[in-house]
Amino acid sequence: MHWQTIEPNTPFTQTSLHETLHGGQAFRWTPLPAEQAHLGIWSTHVVKIRLQNQSLQAQSLTTQTTPEDIRQYLASSTHWAKLADDLPWRSDSHLANCIDNFRGLRLLKQPFAETVLAFLCSATKQIPQIKVMCENMAREIGAPISDRIHSLPTWEQLSECTETQLRKLSLGFRAKNIKKTADILAADPSLLPQIEAATYPEAKAALCELPGIGEKIADCALLFGTAKYEAFPVDTWIIKTLERRYKATGWSNPQLAHFGRIHFGSHAGYAQQFLFSHERASPKDQ
Repeated sequence: MHWQTIEPNTPFTQTSLHETLHGGQAFRWTPLPAEQAHLGIWSTHVVKIRLQNQSLQAQSLTTQTTPEDIRQYLASSTHWAKLADDLPWRSDSHLANCIDNFRGLRLLKQPFAETVLAFLCSATKQIPQIKVMCENMAREIGAPISDRIHSLPTWEQLSECTETQLRKLSLGFRAKNIKKTADILAADPSLLPQIEAATYPEAKAALCELPGIGEKIADCALLFGTAKYEAFPVDTWIIKTLERRYKATGWSNPQLAHFGRIHFGSHAGYAQQFLFSHERASPKDQ
């Protein structure tokens, strides 16, 4: 398949494209330095993406993938510059600095079912470890897409596994929660679509009813899988930046999340991604 232009005048920079794909939103992207590209897998799609002369180009490695599939995943129709401009950077110099350093950063629109699964793997784990768990599940349980590449398993496929089988995939204690959640979702296939269609507060409350899903995992799944941009995930990096830059020391995680939604507004989750990316890139001794 040949390279196709997906966004002719993309707001991405090399830095913000790399951070969008590899910065903890999704876990099935691999950098291809020799090609100055990135290889990604979602649903039944296997795609290479590269940035050339402010043009975002893609090469599909599966015949069923269309340019519109790629644009939808990348949320290409969203006016990201306007969303960034609507954030309170004028009165928040730290946020302004984060936006400047990651100009063009955006939020992916991933398949919700896959996003829930990936973030159930994220408890007490870092990005490289989450990637390994996702690849193990895809290889051993998921359906083949192309040569040596498998999709993430569906919740129905996971429900057919035992907890012992899942533990062999480096899932650790997460295997128990994944198995329990899989049994619930396989028995009620309409549950995740209902959650995706619900308002943010309703969706978050419903997600938190599932085994192993607390506020942070729910907010991540809703932010990166349903485009509910008011979700404000609080992880160790966000705790660190809110303590360092906003003097929110000694606050509980729900208090920090509430502060984020109030201070940053209706697109707080977008602000969160700028803060998260900047904090991870900051010198350790800063």
